[in-house]
Amino acid sequence: MRTQVAIIGAGPAGLLLAWLLRRQGIAAVVLERRSREYCERRVRAGVLEQGTVDTLAEAGVGARLKAEGQVHHGIELRFGGAGHRIAFEELVPGRGITVYGQQEIVKDLIKANLEAGVDLRFEIDDVAIGDMADHPHLTFGGERLDCDFIAGCDGFHGVSRPAIPPGAIRVFEKTYPFAWLGILANVRPSTRELIYSASERGFALHSMRSDEVSRFYLQVPPQTRPEDWAEDEIWAELKARHETVPDFELNTQGEITSVDVAAMRSFVAEPMRHGRLLLAGDAAHIVPPTGAKGLNLAVADIRVLARSLTDYYRHGREDLLDRYSEICLRRVWRAQHFSWWMTSLLHTSDHATLYDRRLQRADLDYVVSSRAQATTLAENYVGLPFSADESG
Repeated sequence: MRTQVAIIGAGPAGLLLAWLLRRQGIAAVVLERRSREYCERRVRAGVLEQGTVDTLAEAGVGARLKAEGQVHHGIELRFGGAGHRIAFEELVPGRGITVYGQQEIVKDLIKANLEAGVDLRFEIDDVAIGDMADHPHLTFGGERLDCDFIAGCDGFHGVSRPAIPPGAIRVFEKTYPFAWLGILANVRPSTRELIYSASERGFALHSMRSDEVSRFYLQVPPQTRPEDWAEDEIWAELKARHETVPDFELNTQGEITSVDVAAMRSFVAEPMRHGRLLLAGDAAHIVPPTGAKGLNLAVADIRVLARSLTDYYRHGREDLLDRYSEICLRRVWRAQHFSWWMTSLLHTSDHATLYDRRLQRADLDYVVSSRAQATTLAENYVGLPFSADESG
């Protein structure tokens, strides 16, 4: 078998790349370890930057997102017994966020790709990368797929990044001393916008997926398992961390449908290209979820990668491919800093001294009292505009 671009991973990054290439007449094959059903049900991020929404709309796969996504024009920082709204419409006019589950994006992209005849293959669990230089290829199930380029869109634990020889890639990472307990519940949201609550008990986040489904997060120790928390304990802790302002009552009338634990880490692999292998999304970088940047960074990567490959096939140009890593990493490191800052701003730590806690409170007070600092938060949260290098 032969194709132009072999894509490992049918998450948002791999599926969006396949779709954008198909629109340019470039052939791709997508290989995914999990089943289609698993990919379409896997609950992940749900906060989309303005640029991500615009990208999906421009690509022709944003109809359901536009119809069902919830547009938000602010978030609330809750601490010290008060809530403080960061008003996007005032600080960054014309830009906001949209709440729309990652699994819904995956459904939209799978449907579009299949209808367009893109070769998507699920439950392929033995993919191996062959030559990444002169004769790039993949092997799986006794078959061989030759290609011009390999796109590693298979996440942090995939096969793409480990295939790069030691010494050819540099890794930067940080592990945080806490995790997030993620809760999905069939409960009407108690808020119209996301609430980021900082308290002595730890951080909590109230998000949503629809008018009937809420998504919550609790800061927990890193060794936590989902089964460590009973349902009544989850609701009690959510109430204790969110009901810290007058007249606010958390709605708990509904069923918790899933509980998971997300590790908190920062990770960057440089460069994002080795020969004819190009990494994108979580295969190349991870951010703590506090700043809601993971999915959005993947989409930004794919914008650059799709444009670079299109230039190669249409015009024989490799200059954008040569600069792929450089262009993407500028946004990646900005997002790394923002995600680290948001995490440090809102979380407690057993290792924090009284001095550390007073600094944290001073930082929170400054964010909600300084228009300049609030604008910094807002413009990073909704997503920085794409540069000329990132625009198609």
